[in-house]
Amino acid sequence: MVALRGKDITSFLARPDAGKPVVLLYGPDAGLVRERADAVIAASLDDPKDPFALVRLEGDELASEPSRLVDEALAIPMFGGRRAIRVRAGSRSFASGVEALLETPPRDCRVVIEAGDIKPDHALRKACEKAASAVAIGCYPDAEADLGRLIDDELRASNLSIARDARTVLVSLLGGDRQASRNELRKLVLYAHGQSEVTLDDVMVCVSDASDLKLDVIVDAAFGGKPAVVESEFAKAMVAGTYPGQIIAAAQRHAAFLHKISLAVEGGTPAASALDSTFPRLHFSRKGAAETALRQFSPPRLAQLIEQLASAALDSRKQANLGAAIAQRALLSIAVNARRRG
Repeated sequence: MVALRGKDITSFLARPDAGKPVVLLYGPDAGLVRERADAVIAASLDDPKDPFALVRLEGDELASEPSRLVDEALAIPMFGGRRAIRVRAGSRSFASGVEALLETPPRDCRVVIEAGDIKPDHALRKACEKAASAVAIGCYPDAEADLGRLIDDELRASNLSIARDARTVLVSLLGGDRQASRNELRKLVLYAHGQSEVTLDDVMVCVSDASDLKLDVIVDAAFGGKPAVVESEFAKAMVAGTYPGQIIAAAQRHAAFLHKISLAVEGGTPAASALDSTFPRLHFSRKGAAETALRQFSPPRLAQLIEQLASAALDSRKQANLGAAIAQRALLSIAVNARRRG
């Protein structure tokens, strides 16, 4: 069985084995699947910019003519050099074409197949894991250590350090999709240009606002003490395919925002004035819900919620199959206890 894991994946991506020309990339992290596919293809071509060296195929089209994969892989290039074929799997099976190709593997052509979160008994996984001329690589959401390395890599390239509290919050806000995490980090680096260190305020201002994901209804319901609304809206988000970690991250950002406001209110500033003067500012439609939450949560309780949500975020990544249940439980807990002032 050739299913790579851990350091073996890193080694293979840096220098793909020519004796294993077929590479299957699969898993729930679509961004990581794409990133690793890019790396394998770049390392497999003499000139990655040569448009004639790379062929793109759709799996659903191959399903109608599986033999086309073999024909493309064994075709002799007009100008010589190494070639690559990039296949994006769809809903229809083209496993018979892959099986035929594995019986006569190409010598100067790399075949990279990008699939989703397929099960162990899926025909593509079974074929690639048992073949000596193929490898199968699972792509799962980054763990805390992986996110730490990703943050370090992106910040180091711009000579930036990051404050400890900012790093803790940033780790909890990332994950689920490697490409999305990189995009957020690059946006943060651009925002912090000219600084030597990334601060917590930088992270809270810059990292993607949950309202873009239409999650503010769930978050406001949680902090407003409305468990029934949390339950119904959370279910809608799951049906829509929203990653549970994004919902937890939205709640974390809002809790941090409320904590900052609550400290100002405790110091004598009226809630409405504090909300209007603090950056980032909430959309006007959310101010009423924020004022309600501020009446129900003191600064110490909000600080405690921030810690609880950080733990839930990490747990949801460690136990991806329970991510939805962990996120929903955390939000319902906030909603149920919101009426207990203090």
